Amino acid sequence: MIDPAIFESLQSKIDEESEVRDELQDIVQTMARKGRVVQTILSRAHSTPASKLKPVLDDATQRIIELKEEFSRLVEVASKHPFYKYNGVWSRELQNLVYYIELCAWLGGLEEYKGTNSSFLTIEEVGKFLDIPVNLKDQDAFHLTIEEYLLALISLVEELARLAVNSVTLGDYDRPLQINSFIKDLFAGFQLLNLKNDILRKRSDGIKYSVKKVEDVVYDLSLRNLIPKGSAAA
Repeated sequence: MIDPAIFESLQSKIDEESEVRDELQDIVQTMARKGRVVQTILSRAHSTPASKLKPVLDDATQRIIELKEEFSRLVEVASKHPFYKYNGVWSRELQNLVYYIELCAWLGGLEEYKGTNSSFLTIEEVGKFLDIPVNLKDQDAFHLTIEEYLLALISLVEELARLAVNSVTLGDYDRPLQINSFIKDLFAGFQLLNLKNDILRKRSDGIKYSVKKVEDVVYDLSLRNLIPKGSAAA
């Protein structure tokens, strides 16, 4: 006869894991709410001239700092448990957080956290900003994975492609050129990668469509002789 205590013990472990997931999900949901506020603020870049964007970036930076504080609470709780067992709970929101950081930085915010002459934060700079290690290979501890970082950069490319179109509507003909040069550089970088992650590989394939979208904007500006003097379509 099988001892029922075996299954009682298993149920106890299941309950413990459920409690851990519930605690983590509560924090992640709070992060998601705060993240939507950041996204809303950053979306003003689509309707705000670059010359008037500083107040928007200051507001976004403050909200990102608040989101970072919630993220620190997640790290504190998650670090008590095996990383690879639970990281699926927060991975999407961590990607979103990195995306917000990268977009704010590209637009001109978070200057103190960027390297010299850099238009975006490297994975190491993001890790330093969030106070977490990156790309841990030999430890089952909380960290930012390369996949999460790259997915955030893909989101950045997609958003900047939208911004290139909307900048023309605002009469800003220089920004599409900046975006064109930047995302082409990123695209070239992604082409050097041999990606094994299916989701990452599929999403990275879409970068070429964002590049084409921005190239079309720049080409149209060129046809209409709207390229700013001293600039060149990359």
